[in-house]
Amino acid sequence: MEIQAWMDDFTAAVRQVFGARVYCVGLQGSRARGEANEDSDIDVVVILDEWRQEDWPRYEAVLGSLPNRDRVCGFVSGKHELLSWEPSELFGFYYDTIPWYGNLEELKTRFDMVDARRAVRIGACGIYHACAHNRLHEKDPAMLRELYKSAFFTLRAAHFCRTGGFVRTKRELMPLLGGEEQEILAAGMRGADGRFAEQSQRLLEWAGSLIQTYTE
Repeated sequence: MEIQAWMDDFTAAVRQVFGARVYCVGLQGSRARGEANEDSDIDVVVILDEWRQEDWPRYEAVLGSLPNRDRVCGFVSGKHELLSWEPSELFGFYYDTIPWYGNLEELKTRFDMVDARRAVRIGACGIYHACAHNRLHEKDPAMLRELYKSAFFTLRAAHFCRTGGFVRTKRELMPLLGGEEQEILAAGMRGADGRFAEQSQRLLEWAGSLIQTYTE
């Protein structure tokens, strides 16, 4: 599919149904980063002035009118809920979203570097918890591969905290990292290599180090 054309049609359909109530329509995820394959989700954002009960079936009708409905996921919200969101999540949300209609510039006043550091710590804590559980109980290589993939977002936030620069894609971030960070990202891009215990320990040690470094 051609994501530019699909998003143009999607945005036009959303605006036709909701009119002046539309605050922002955007694209996130692998398709926004240019890292998608043909089976990737279409991760869309729709923000209205407020999200009402009657908006659910109207939005579902929009999605049903377009091709590839089975691939569509994403975020919907009222404007005021979004502006009041947890700031550490708004940091990633703002930088991850490519607006197709409207913009999210108001969000920039809702987070700062403290919130970006909190995003790193929360991400590292989540990875550590899930990795420890998987190492001891599930012992699932597929879950470990997903954790390595998710490390990209935490690595990207940590790079932002160090430099103030946001990098959208894995390939752009790779040469900006070094040592253990680069190895974690590389493993996430190629998939964990089957050394389950060793790879789990590497991820735990990396996440644990971040948790300590980014403690407020």
